[in-house]
Amino acid sequence: MPSGLVALFDDVAVLARAAAASADDVAAAAGRAGSKTAGVVIDDAAVTPSYVTGLSPARELPIIWAITKGSLFNKLIILLPGALLLSEFLPWAIIYLLIIGGAFLCYEGAEKVMEKLGAQKHGKTLEDEITDPVAFEKQRIAGAVRTDFILSAEIMAIALAEVADETLVLRAGVLAVVGFVVTVAVYGVVALIVKLDDMGLALTRRGSGFERNLGEFLVNMVPPLLALLSLVGTAAMLWVGGGIIVHGTHELGFDALYDMAHGAEYWVAGMSGALGGVLGWISYAAICAVLGLALGAVIAFVLHKVIGYEGAH
Repeated sequence: MPSGLVALFDDVAVLARAAAASADDVAAAAGRAGSKTAGVVIDDAAVTPSYVTGLSPARELPIIWAITKGSLFNKLIILLPGALLLSEFLPWAIIYLLIIGGAFLCYEGAEKVMEKLGAQKHGKTLEDEITDPVAFEKQRIAGAVRTDFILSAEIMAIALAEVADETLVLRAGVLAVVGFVVTVAVYGVVALIVKLDDMGLALTRRGSGFERNLGEFLVNMVPPLLALLSLVGTAAMLWVGGGIIVHGTHELGFDALYDMAHGAEYWVAGMSGALGGVLGWISYAAICAVLGLALGAVIAFVLHKVIGYEGAH
């Protein structure tokens, strides 16, 4: 065999081994980074079902698919290159963008709380008569993708922070893997949740008593489950948004909110024995949610009462 061809095969083998090693590095780093985003991922999964609640069952999966595509676009086309550019050239700007995103989540959560309490209502809700289903569906998808953008930005920022010292190529690979896997996992679970009632109805038409009983259980379980997820989703917006503000202001040298929230967490944890870790985290999340609600209410007041902005939710 000609020596040139042997040398070429050697080079290909070396490149293949290097590529395999790089893939292993990306997978390992993505696993570490992905685990850090678990809290925001749960929040994302809790928020999304509310956007299809009350709409036609035939449109549920198409709406979720549209939101999934929007989420992938958010993560892979907008946020991934943006995060890489910022980490290379303007790393100091990332914290300010996170704080803006946190403030937006606080505003969204506060809006939902105030609408539930009847304090204000902006745009159509599911309680209104829907005169244009196509326009209403587009509005719900746009709202879901807009909220997803903020949650996706937080997910990508957390993942980026975990691999900040790695090479640009490895950072890009990790962000791509985390963005894709998280999106598929979140919206796959959401699709399963919103179709539980249809699966239940199908089971009730089966012959056996066990299948009928299981189907009736699923059908009866879905409304309270969706109501619970809507509640969790609103709380998630507030505690995640408030948490971003707490940590963001701490990074910028303003420690009052950070010291208050974590001081309460450590105090509760120290007083609670075996459950200290869980109760401490709950106290921290509750404080962040209250701070988020207060900030969101202020933002909503300024937008709607001072500026006169009429948003659609």
